[in-house]
Amino acid sequence: MSRTPDWAAATQETVEHLSRLIQAETVNPPGNELPAILLIKDILEREGMRSPDDFVIVESAPKRVNLVARLRGDGSHRPLLLSGHVDVVPVEREKWRHDPFGGEVINGEIWGRGALDMKGFLAMYLQIFLQVRRAGLPLKRDLILAAIADEEAGFDHGSKFLVTQHRDLIEAEVGLTEGGAFTIPMGKLRLYAIQVAEKGVTWLKMTARGKPGHASLPHDENAVFYLARAIEQIRRAGHLPVHITPTFQAMLSKAAAQVGFPTSILIRSLSLPWVVSLCLKFLKGRPKTLLTALTTNTCTPTVLQAGQKTNVIPAEASVHLDCRRLPGQSPEDVIKEILALTGDGVSFEPLDTSPGAAFPTDSPFYRLLEEETRKLDPQGIVIPMMMPGATDACVYRQAGIMMYGFTPGRFPADFPVLSMAHGHDERLPISFIESGLPVLWEVVRKICAET
Repeated sequence: MSRTPDWAAATQETVEHLSRLIQAETVNPPGNELPAILLIKDILEREGMRSPDDFVIVESAPKRVNLVARLRGDGSHRPLLLSGHVDVVPVEREKWRHDPFGGEVINGEIWGRGALDMKGFLAMYLQIFLQVRRAGLPLKRDLILAAIADEEAGFDHGSKFLVTQHRDLIEAEVGLTEGGAFTIPMGKLRLYAIQVAEKGVTWLKMTARGKPGHASLPHDENAVFYLARAIEQIRRAGHLPVHITPTFQAMLSKAAAQVGFPTSILIRSLSLPWVVSLCLKFLKGRPKTLLTALTTNTCTPTVLQAGQKTNVIPAEASVHLDCRRLPGQSPEDVIKEILALTGDGVSFEPLDTSPGAAFPTDSPFYRLLEEETRKLDPQGIVIPMMMPGATDACVYRQAGIMMYGFTPGRFPADFPVLSMAHGHDERLPISFIESGLPVLWEVVRKICAET
């Protein structure tokens, strides 16, 4: 039996699976991941996997389901987990050029909600899982495929449910999920950022209180004025204090080693907080946004609330703040940094919080991911990176699993990857799948069969 997959056939099969997954509408909220999970169940059963030892489906609520499949190894090493979510964010249909749930192949791209985030990546994980089974690789560790619910709306019905209620199904030493090793164009450079960390979430309600009264008799003690002043002080500051994390240091070191002088010196200088602060004063656009996210706790005002009637001055006014904190920072740290800008005239109520996560860049697993990504694009720059947002890697971390964002592939030079996830006209080039499957295969094969 050949152990080298036919990549042309594997790519076509992945495209077919992805098209069908997109056609299974799993918008969250409300969720209803069942159609996509039943599709994966059908694919596995057609492969001859039908027993509870092969896969199980667990339900956290009606139509909120997760599927966990397993290929058995000899047990000499702890398992590898491939985790992908089947839920997707809502769409504005009228702003799409093609049916967001059509799964159509148009000009070499698969169109539809979830094509990039993350049904496309899950379809690649599923394909590698199938190829390992077909090749009959002698595994030294179990290979686990988890197709999960609810990643887009808090994890309760997906990874949290598995970790708290069915940890035995997903117990692993290391795992791969969305978030890295794909092409990010930076001018003439091509970056491949492997996700090794992500920021924690702190959602706050900031409230200012004032003197109520009739709006026909205006006064300066208006709670709306106080709140507006506090928000303006946050805006004028530009950013919260700079913190250089170990992940950011590792990113700078890896990047500097792959570029020439004097660019390498400039990159290394960003390990100094005062240099970063200086750069943030002069940078604009996406570079400033990214550097801010990588080196500071961030604070973004979103929902405003004040008053009930137009002719009544409210006693209080509030704003929701979406704060993302660096690994090692606490919610209390974030509040102190905001208070340093606004003063004591506001109070804070926590709305939601989740921990960040950071995983080692000196592990054999990370080194393997880095090595295989270089083969994908020898002229690209491979770096470890912290995701400014959040995935469910933080949940798996609580189960003791090292989770790396690794969904490899090359995007065409003009493909707008950074605006695709959650955007209109979401799509995935077939060429990405074609370039990424062999890389993913080598990683899984070396972790599971050569350990």
